[in-house]
Parts: sequence; C-alpha cells; structure tokens
Amino acid sequence: MSRIESIAPSPEAVAESLAEQRYVADEGLATAIFLAIRLGKPLLLEGAPGVGKTEAAKVIARMLGSELVRLQCYEGIDAAHALYEWNYQRQLLAIRQAGEHEIDIYDDRFLIERPLLKVLRKPDASVLLVDEIDRSDHEFEALLLEFLSDFQITIPERGTLAAAARPVVILTSNRTRDLAEALRRRCVYHWIGYPDAEREARIIALRAGDVAEATARAVARAVRDIRARPLAKPPGISEAIEWANAATVLEKGGSPWPEAFRRAIGVLVKDEEDLAYLAPDFDKIVEDALS
Repeated sequence: MSRIESIAPSPEAVAESLAEQRYVADEGLATAIFLAIRLGKPLLLEGAPGVGKTEAAKVIARMLGSELVRLQCYEGIDAAHALYEWNYQRQLLAIRQAGEHEIDIYDDRFLIERPLLKVLRKPDASVLLVDEIDRSDHEFEALLLEFLSDFQITIPERGTLAAAARPVVILTSNRTRDLAEALRRRCVYHWIGYPDAEREARIIALRAGDVAEATARAVARAVRDIRARPLAKPPGISEAIEWANAATVLEKGGSPWPEAFRRAIGVLVKDEEDLAYLAPDFDKIVEDALS
C-alpha cells in the first residue's frame, strides 16, 4: 500500500479525514475520492458553480499532505500553458556567454515547468487540479486526454517523460458544455449537488468564523428556499457562509435580527435582476427560516 493509499484506506476514513479539514462530504463523494485514489484514476467532479468542487480538491491535497498544483482552464488555453515552455531569452543569453564552447540549451536550466510537467516529476507529492475543464476547447481536452491516459509528456528535444507513479488528478466542470466521452471513461465520476439544509447548516457552522448554530440553521433554510426559485445566479455554499458571517457581524454591531439578514443580502445574491425578483418575498423567506 502506497503512502497516499495508507492515508485513505476506506471511504469512511476519507470522510473522517475531510471532516478534520473542515469539509463535510457525503458518502458518495467520500467513496468517489477513495476509488479514484485506490484505482489510480482521475476524479471528475461536476456540479453547479459554488457547490464545493474546487474546495474539495484543495482539501484532498491537504489531507494527503501534498502540494496542490492548479491548472485553471479558460477559452484558448494551449499546451504551453499546461505542459512546459522553453526560456528562449535565457537560452540566447547562454549561447552568447558560451561563445565558441558547446552548450546544451535544452537542459533543465532552460525548461519552464507548467502544471502537468510539474506533477509528472513529483507524482507522490502533488495533487493536480484541472479546474473548470469545460471552459477549455475540444483541442485542449484532447491534449489532456493523452496526458491522463499514460501520465507522460513528450518533449521533442528531450524525449518522453513518464511519471514514476500515477498522480492524484482532480478535474472540475460546471457543465457549461459536454465533455468528451473518452475523457469521462478515464475518470471516476461524481456529481456534487447542493447539500440539504441540515448538511449545509453543518458546513456553515464548521467553516464560518463566529456564527451561532441557530444562525447557521436559519441561513441554510433561507438559502434552500432562495435556490428553489428561478434565479440567474443561485447562491453557492461559499456565499451562504459569507452571508452568515456578514449578518452576524451586523447583528453584533447593533442591527437586530432579521434586519441583519436583509442588510447583508449583497454577499449572498450578486445579480441585480435576482435581487429585484427576491425583494417582494425576501422578508417572508427570512421569517420562515427563523421560525
């Protein structure tokens, strides 16, 4: 059993380790993480923005005592940003300084590591987060597919570099487009939905700084009600935590309940049309949540 496997010997142990890192995972997520680690397969986490996909990757890295190497995807991302680049200016300078002497301009001094190469060289000490893979185009997805298949990179001037072990890889997607079936087949898949009110209250109580348990429960109930409405940008878990914190700060500053919730709404709902849509019912939402 490897070092990483010994840290996560069962789904239950994974859930306990995540809880120690103040991340509340349900059985499905804990099992998916365990299987991804044990089978040496990438973990694909899909879900709406703000449900805790990226945070899960950060916590897994901390749980394993590994460095989190993040590759943030965006439209137009290419191999140079994901794999490696040559430092051309340094190469030119070295050639000038070498004069008549021979010099290898393709050694490590001139190689700039990007996230995939960095993880490839330290697979036991790194967790690779490929964040928002759905933002990249199909060409980049195909490039990534090759990496995830064999965990190796071919550098024409240096040959093929392969990882000594299979690194832990986590991909996240907000599902703004469908990912290739070939990519999905290589991954352990898990959909992260919004938590129910009880679990979200536990998350808020665990992660918010100085929020009373009753406040956490009220925020979770109100947020559940708000998410059930047809908003353009439903609030995520992080917004719910921030709302609980902000309302608590206002309450301690002299703004009574439920006025503190109303005044702090800007940290929960961040779209003008959504605010206008909620305005007629907001007092009732908070009143029901506090009852």
